[in-house]
This record gives sequence, structure tokens and C-alpha cells, in this order.
Amino acid sequence: MATFYSFEEITAWQKARLLCSKIHTLTYTTDLAKDYKLKDQINGSSGSIMDNISEGFGRGGNKEFIQFLGVSLGSACECQSQLYRLLDRNYITKVLFDELYLLCREIRKMIFGLIKYIQTTTVKGVKFKNPKYNKNDNPAGLEN
Repeated sequence: MATFYSFEEITAWQKARLLCSKIHTLTYTTDLAKDYKLKDQINGSSGSIMDNISEGFGRGGNKEFIQFLGVSLGSACECQSQLYRLLDRNYITKVLFDELYLLCREIRKMIFGLIKYIQTTTVKGVKFKNPKYNKNDNPAGLEN
């Protein structure tokens, strides 16, 4: 697995963004738009998947990244459960349910793979890199 320089490079985040977009469109193009609580819940859980991947990445350390990936997994499961509620209330067809449910499952597999990679890699995360500092460097352009 490659080193990531931004969260946007992470395939699980890209897929989670796609899911979030599909869910958002769904919440405004179906009768779900009138079910405010469920609409807000599924928008929240789908957004939480991608948001926690990015937040964990941004923390800069592997342990924190894994912790936030765990939250993303929970949000993906929550989204899958909410998809059942959409199906049961006839907001979506079985075909659309299957498509979105499988996308959630694919994202979960990717997150599990990412967790496994992070647990076994020797790379510790940017938080723990020891940058070489030269007192003559002035990257911010500040007066000495």
C-alpha cells in the first residue's frame, strides 16, 4: 500500500464521498425529504464515514488514525442499518438498497484493510517525524 500525502488520495475516503453524495441526492429527490429525522440521520452517518477518515488522517499519528477509522466503520454500519429503514418505509427500491448497501460494505472492507496496513507498517505517521530544523531557516518569513 502506498504512502498517502492527503486524505483525498485514500480510496476508502473517495468511495465514502461517493456514497455521501448518492445519499444526499436521495434525501432530496424522494419522499425521504419529508422524514426529517431519518433524512438527517442518514446524511449524518454517511458524512461521518468520510469525515472521520479525513480527521484521523489529519491527526498525523497511526494510533489516532486507527481510532478514527474505527469510528468510520461504526458510521458505515449505522448507514447500512438506516438503509434498511429506507427500504422498509418504501423510500427506496430493493435495487437501490442493494447498490448502496454494497457500497457501504466495500467501504468497510477498504477501511479494515487500511487499519491492518497501519497496524503493520513501520511508518509512524507525520506527527512523529523528526524534521531537521535549522535556526537560520525562516519558512514563515518572520523577522529574527
